[in-house]
Amino acid sequence: MRFTVSQSSLAKALSIVSKGIATHSTIPVLGGILMKASGGTLEMQASDLDTSIRHKIAANVEEEGETVISGRMLTSVVKNLSDSAVTFDGGEGTIHLTCDKSSFHLNCLNAADFPSFPEIAMERSVELPCNILSEMVDKVYKVTSRDTSRPILAGVLLNVEENLVRLVATDSYRLVVCDTNVETSSLDGTFEMIIPGTVFHDVLSLPSESPTIIIGSTANQVIFVFGNTTYVSRRIEGTFPDYKKLIPSTCLTSVKVKVSDLAGALRRVSSIATSNSSVRLDVDADSGQMLLSSTSPDQGDAREQLSVDVEGQSNSIGMNYRYVGDCVSALNQESEVTLELQEKMRPGVFKSYSKINYLYLLMPVRM
Repeated sequence: MRFTVSQSSLAKALSIVSKGIATHSTIPVLGGILMKASGGTLEMQASDLDTSIRHKIAANVEEEGETVISGRMLTSVVKNLSDSAVTFDGGEGTIHLTCDKSSFHLNCLNAADFPSFPEIAMERSVELPCNILSEMVDKVYKVTSRDTSRPILAGVLLNVEENLVRLVATDSYRLVVCDTNVETSSLDGTFEMIIPGTVFHDVLSLPSESPTIIIGSTANQVIFVFGNTTYVSRRIEGTFPDYKKLIPSTCLTSVKVKVSDLAGALRRVSSIATSNSSVRLDVDADSGQMLLSSTSPDQGDAREQLSVDVEGQSNSIGMNYRYVGDCVSALNQESEVTLELQEKMRPGVFKSYSKINYLYLLMPVRM
């Protein structure tokens, strides 16, 4: 095989397909990238058997062929090349790579040993705008569980119905719901599936010039198609928790505060909480003040008062400050967030309304 591609296109392609390389597999070929040159196109594939990624770029193909090259090695070589034409020649055991005055001989593996790309026959699909979906995924994927014994909670529930896109995630200690309105005229009925949180985030983090992404499903796969990239992964099967039953319909206390003010106070008060992850929020309805406090047996205590808009009665709640931090970091720092409180030892609910509506329910901790 012999072909030539631009260094910039090749580097970008490698940044995409390298997400599918197996990092700890005992099967050598899974640590490689399959390169197939034919008809003016270089097709690159990577797979760890759970995830498969395929990406295509334009190439000047002089001799068709295919081979497998170590993904880590190839990425390391290409990112350090000058922005010039890169020529590959060979593929039978070794391949000769040249760029300007640089020259490399890289060992290759047999392409016949590389796993076949999954057959794609989507049962259902929906096309969504990349920018808004990426922003929504950034707000929810951190809330997915890392507990491998509960795979459902490691996923993000995607629900699309009548131009309403909703993402939901929970790790049983907190729940986040994001929704927005977008044009989904190509969708007939409802689209719903549970997508692994890390996969969802990885896909929307990949470089792409496509304004939209197609998300499809088969019996056991989730498929993403955007531009010249196809990303296939295992979907999470099962029933997502009935999150709507967890969201309170009323509250005793409603507190409105600027996000940046809450974030700053939280950061300062929690700075001493080396052995205690809790922060206490005391709301005084009469004075319109909210007191944040934290106590550490080893370090001492910290307090900070914020002026807030309060509706309802005075109230208090203890929360994990890291979880509260995840909430406020997901919001526009110049916007306002509303905290709704109920009886003691009942969840607190943060709400923010804008282009993307955001609800974050957090279980309390004992203080």
